[in-house]
Amino acid sequence: MRDHSALDGLVQNLKRLPGVGQRSASRMAFHLLQHDREGALLLAQALNAAVAAVKHCQLCHTLTEFDICGTCQDPNRDATRLCVVETPSDQSAVERTLAYQGLYFVLMGKLNPIEGVGPADIGMQKLIARATDGVVQEIILATNFTAQGEATAHALSEIFKRKGLVVTRLARGVPVGSELEFVDLGTIAHALVDRRST
Repeated sequence: MRDHSALDGLVQNLKRLPGVGQRSASRMAFHLLQHDREGALLLAQALNAAVAAVKHCQLCHTLTEFDICGTCQDPNRDATRLCVVETPSDQSAVERTLAYQGLYFVLMGKLNPIEGVGPADIGMQKLIARATDGVVQEIILATNFTAQGEATAHALSEIFKRKGLVVTRLARGVPVGSELEFVDLGTIAHALVDRRST
């Protein structure tokens, strides 16, 4: 008779994390229970606290503990520019560049009709209301360069152009420090199409 129901439950729930399969989940579970029970309790407490406290910003939809996140409250941000990203982690990546000082809207996903994800599921009406508030002048589409991200960017671009807003898209191209012979052909093709004068 097996007596592993709690352990099996832990493994199954660890598999919910992106990129974590059966082996990784098992390794994590055994490590926490065998070598770091205090860490396991701290992790459980941190997860409980985060689930209870973290919600969506009422303006940009990112994750925050407040009704309005710190970025949206910052008076030094350029309120005329709105960068649209898919996830809070994408927003964090843009922020780490220190190259953008505008505001954000986080879709919390992307259009994917095959999986039943439509405009209502990514907060498109809330985004349109935010973008057409009379302050925003430029929409920067920073969705990922996947098929779904491109479709989302295209749909949003069409909507905002009809509303008279300037719409820009992140540039695609050859990564800094790379050699052409090692860059995939799709990236080279996009870099050629999106080339600019020097």
